[in-house]
Amino acid sequence: MALLVGWRYVALISGLVGTIGLAIYPIIIDPMTNPDKYKKIQENARQGIRQEDIQPGNMKVWSDPFDRKKSSQ
Repeated sequence: MALLVGWRYVALISGLVGTIGLAIYPIIIDPMTNPDKYKKIQENARQGIRQEDIQPGNMKVWSDPFDRKKSSQ
């Protein structure tokens, strides 16, 4: 069995890293860099659905916990 040395070893490692990069790009990187496309898909999929009606156990619909209430001064 021949050992991979020199440029063959570099080619093997580069091929593995490249394959992993090509597999990860459409799954992780593209949605993070172009969220508008996915927001439009989500809007179309949820059209006509009121979240309050489908919320289980009469739980409060999620709201931003860091949203500060405006004080009246």
